[in-house]
Amino acid sequence: MDFEYSPRVEDLRRRVREFMDDRVLPEVPGWERDVAAGNPHPPCMEQLKALAKSEGLWNLFLPGLRDDEPGMRLTNLEYAPLAEIMGRVLWASEVFNCSAPDTGNMEILHLFATPQQREQWLRPLLEGEIRSCFAMTEPDVASSDATNIRTSIRREGGEYVINGRKWFISGAAHPHCRVAILMGVTDSGAERHRQQSMVLVPMDAPGVQVVRNVPVMNHYSPEGHCEILFRDVRVPVTNILHEEGAGFAIAQARLGPGRIHHCMRSIGQAELALELMCARAAERQTFGRYLHQHGTVAEWIARSRIEIDQARLLVLKAAWLIDRHGTKAAAREVAMIKALVPQVHTAVCDRAMQVFGAMGLSNDTPLANLWTWGRVLRLADGPDEVHLRTVARQEMGAAAARRTTVGRWMNLQ
Repeated sequence: MDFEYSPRVEDLRRRVREFMDDRVLPEVPGWERDVAAGNPHPPCMEQLKALAKSEGLWNLFLPGLRDDEPGMRLTNLEYAPLAEIMGRVLWASEVFNCSAPDTGNMEILHLFATPQQREQWLRPLLEGEIRSCFAMTEPDVASSDATNIRTSIRREGGEYVINGRKWFISGAAHPHCRVAILMGVTDSGAERHRQQSMVLVPMDAPGVQVVRNVPVMNHYSPEGHCEILFRDVRVPVTNILHEEGAGFAIAQARLGPGRIHHCMRSIGQAELALELMCARAAERQTFGRYLHQHGTVAEWIARSRIEIDQARLLVLKAAWLIDRHGTKAAAREVAMIKALVPQVHTAVCDRAMQVFGAMGLSNDTPLANLWTWGRVLRLADGPDEVHLRTVARQEMGAAAARRTTVGRWMNLQ
């Protein structure tokens, strides 16, 4: 078992880190000023994207790219440490064309799109010319169980007619968002997991209305977590992804890699919070001692390091399993990291905020924003409880297979 990164990955880590330090970090104050002034897509973003693309730091997330598509063709395991570095600035993944929800949508299109769909939507997404959103979650049902989705996709001749309401649709407020991958019901009488389908819906189609950008934790994302109404939206039947009834299976294929990418970036944010905590603890004194010399703060630092490293190792294991055996084989590990990593993320950020005192609650550090995003991740792509249920069910299944052996131990007394 080798825990070292390959020379190729070490070189990419260095290049991504240098790009972040030299190119991205100097733009953070200007980006924040522009967003505060009402510009959801500051001019620096396109400049940074062009630079990253010219340096080959582009589409690092997708392992199965074709020869005519731009990108590095890394495995999930190779991509993990790079996503961690990008995650240190909440908006930086877009610079490398590696941001959610586009990454998951590109994976779907890569796996299931027709040649015409690839040309119309996948190619401009891979080139970074457009953005996209994934319209699954609904306000009126428990969307963590995708079979509850109620948005109607009704066929009329050569068209689908779509009616429904979606919300917390990430990316829908981005000015470059051009297409939604929408999940809805095409056959309510079919078997439970074959009722749903996915269709490609242009955002400028008549009947698509972005109602509002829903704030999370009193914070407005410039890209949006939007409520969207679909009223008699018509799209050609050629906009179906894969086939009718495949929506649930496609969702499962998408959410596995999407969840692990969130966790990779989350590790980077927790790492940054720990670095800030240590820097503050080394410079601030109370009661005649530096903060790190107080037992409580020293314990926070130690526990944070232990928890981050534990979480990182589990994320890397999940990435390895996906690479070796596919997303389905890694279902338990993906559920484990999705339940674990956001809690580590928020715990480390909370400790760092406490070490900074009132300053940690302000915009003078990134900690409040980092904590907010960690808290969001306890619900995004499924709440903790759903993932814990998945782990428990798999564990009980494994326990049933071991019951005879375990019974022998129980009867020793």
